[in-house]
Amino acid sequence: MNNSFWSPVVHRLTPYVPGEQPKLSNLVKLNTNENPCGPSPRVLAAIQAELSDALRLYPDPNAERLKQAIADYYHVTPAQVFVGNGSDEVLAHVFHALLHHPAPLLFPDITYSFYPVYCGLYGIAFETVPLAEDFTLRVADYLRPNGGIIFANPNAPTGCLLPLADIEWLLERNQKSVVVVDEAYIDFGGETAIALVDRYPNLLVTQTLSKSRSLAGLRVGLAVGHPELIEALERIKNSFNSYPLDRLAIAGAVAAFEDRDHFEHTRRAVIANRAELVVALAELGFAVLPSAANFIFARHPQRDAAALAAALRERHVIVRHFHLPRIEQFLRITVGSPEQNAALLAALGPILAEG
Repeated sequence: MNNSFWSPVVHRLTPYVPGEQPKLSNLVKLNTNENPCGPSPRVLAAIQAELSDALRLYPDPNAERLKQAIADYYHVTPAQVFVGNGSDEVLAHVFHALLHHPAPLLFPDITYSFYPVYCGLYGIAFETVPLAEDFTLRVADYLRPNGGIIFANPNAPTGCLLPLADIEWLLERNQKSVVVVDEAYIDFGGETAIALVDRYPNLLVTQTLSKSRSLAGLRVGLAVGHPELIEALERIKNSFNSYPLDRLAIAGAVAAFEDRDHFEHTRRAVIANRAELVVALAELGFAVLPSAANFIFARHPQRDAAALAAALRERHVIVRHFHLPRIEQFLRITVGSPEQNAALLAALGPILAEG
């Protein structure tokens, strides 16, 4: 392949590799943390209502309806809300607008693997901070010179939760740089740090509608923080893509925030399914990390994780395995529907019996 036309930065990039999206229809897909419950019927109705001649017109570039819906939900002002085309785009703007400084950006050694990709894309110096032996995050380890701090909470791929009190402890002691809390999975077992944004002007919280609101296919993400942080994101967004959210996404996302009953019902269903899956895996001999997400991180003391993942795939069950230091013997398993979880367990039984 002739890549002589590439810009120099392209040669240096190591792109993020998303979870496999297989084309086969007979697979039990537990590798990308998609919600087994469908979106709210109100979301589908709102999207359907937007399917009109109005699609020839540009959407609202500021997505004011959605910002207001998010502000109402979290008891903040619209000026404290930013929205984008999935939380990955929001995070990309965050790295570009708020985390590019002479001092290194800090994030855990085991975390969302897009963080170092963004650093490579934007030329951001970074240092990884090791998690504890039990894979929890020690906030005291971040009290050193930095150009920003970012971590996922609950963490990915471990699922471990950092209590809100620890986040506030860090914010009180790190007030000269931005602290970003990536809350893609917070609704499955944690307390959002959005409650702290009015007290800490250097705090930015990002979320997605892909997980707890079952809208991975719609691509809507958000950030909440001090208006000055939001203004920086808006300046980047309007220098890159003034219309990131289309009419369908805005309408569907507004409806998702308005239908609180559906959100609570499906969120609790996933939490209940997770608890049952953890117990069942423990009975099969797995060690499972405490999870506050819609996935679990588990290893079997007597079985190689890569071999287990391959054997499951042969039985049409897909889970996620990471060939990375410290976690190469773990499997990340999405909490599926009761039927999907049962299929996983049914496949594991004979695999483990083979010795």
